[in-house]
Formats: sequence, C-alpha cells, structure tokens
Amino acid sequence: MGRLRLLVPEQLDTAQRALYDAIAGGQRGTGPFSVTDAEGRLLGPFNALLYAPGIGAAVERLGATLRFEGTLDARARELVICAVAAHWGSGYEWYAHSRVARAVGVSAAELELVRADRIPATVSAAEAAALRLAAALLREQSVGDDVHAEAVEHHGPAGVVELCALVGYYQLLAGLLAAAEVGAPVEAEESR
Repeated sequence: MGRLRLLVPEQLDTAQRALYDAIAGGQRGTGPFSVTDAEGRLLGPFNALLYAPGIGAAVERLGATLRFEGTLDARARELVICAVAAHWGSGYEWYAHSRVARAVGVSAAELELVRADRIPATVSAAEAAALRLAAALLREQSVGDDVHAEAVEHHGPAGVVELCALVGYYQLLAGLLAAAEVGAPVEAEESR
C-alpha cells in the first residue's frame, strides 16, 4: 500500500469520483494489468492522484493521451516506458508496462535487455532511436545532435516532442510512486 491509504470508491468526493471513473472506466481499466484491487480501490500512481484530484485529472489526461492517442508505435512507446521504469527502479511501472509491452509484441528477452540498460539487437531502427533518445534524457539530461537527428529521422519533430513528453510523464509517475513508497503488487513479485 505504501504511505498513502488506498481510498475507497464509495467515500470519494465529487472531484475524486470523476477522476476515479476516468481511470477505472477508461481504456486503462481493460488493459493487461489491473488498476484496481478486489475492493475497487485504485492501485499504483492512480490512488495517489486521487489525493490531489485537480492535478490528478491533468496528469490522467496527459497519460491517456500519450498511451492511447499518441502517434508512436506501440512497441516503441512501451520499450521507452520500460526503460524509464528500469532507470528509476520503479517496481510498479515495470510490473504494469512490461505486461503492456508483452501484449504489443515485445519479447521477454527484449525486456530483460531494456531492464539491463541495453538496446536489443532485435528492435527496429525507429525503436532503437527512441531508446537512445530516452537514454540520453535519463542519463545525461541532454540530447546530442546525433541522437536528436536520428530520432527526428525516424519519428519526425512531433514524434521527438512526444517521446520527450513520454519520458517526462513516466518519470513523474516514478517519482510519485517513490515518494508514496508504492511497489509492484504481490502477485508481480511472486511471478518473477
């Protein structure tokens, strides 16, 4: 559970309930990992967002846009998200997005290489460019001309903006999860 008590859906105020419904009732609610527990309480960063529903709603909208309305190929998107999770050591992000990655065709071997901060030889040139851009942002907090040019070549200027927003968004969630001491669910640890 971490530092923040899991909020019960029946006890949410109006703003919290609207946010809850957007998360649990939206596309996240039908994905390859559960966003709620058996009592319907939101898990991971989503519970924390309920504590500040105004900010939480803005964060939820950005996340939904990046995951469900973005222009990036699903494999590239999930590889980058998993790279952020691995960099931060975010157990919950890895739990959630390694499952999404597998659902969009990323192999277990590719995931293990990403977890080890390596670019798998099996990824496409566009996916490798996305991973190099993410690595530059995560490690150096700057992007060299060669990495930028490669990312633009494969994703265009708009795609580079989307990639940078994706890295930033998942770092935001990783920081929130770290501050709230939220790890992977028990079943994720048992299935390792």
